[in-house]
Amino acid sequence: MATHDHISSAAFADLVQQAIADLPLPYAKLMESIAVVVEEEPSKEVLEDLELESEDDLLGLYQGQSLAADSFFRPGGEPPPQISIYRGPILRLCESPEEVVQEVYDTVVHELGHHVGLDDDEMPY
Repeated sequence: MATHDHISSAAFADLVQQAIADLPLPYAKLMESIAVVVEEEPSKEVLEDLELESEDDLLGLYQGQSLAADSFFRPGGEPPPQISIYRGPILRLCESPEEVVQEVYDTVVHELGHHVGLDDDEMPY
């Protein structure tokens, strides 16, 4: 299995931007209110919360209220929703920059699904 550590953090961030730029309009509109952060690896706390064995099981994470639970009366001081994209697990999974873009795209769409209140089994993929 090839590792793609030669895709630098900056190059990976560009691939994430490209994936987001490719989103269909309804998703692109949703992204306007969501911060996207690239992290190297999911934290131990996140893995424990989700009861995952390996950081390779998690490519991205949505943190924040779903729109289904959102209201006009957002509690004060609540951070805006954010999607974390995990560079390490994605690079270990993917064999080429094109695959990275596709995987990040799928991950962002999946996390946006959580944002609009979909469960894992209701996702487009």
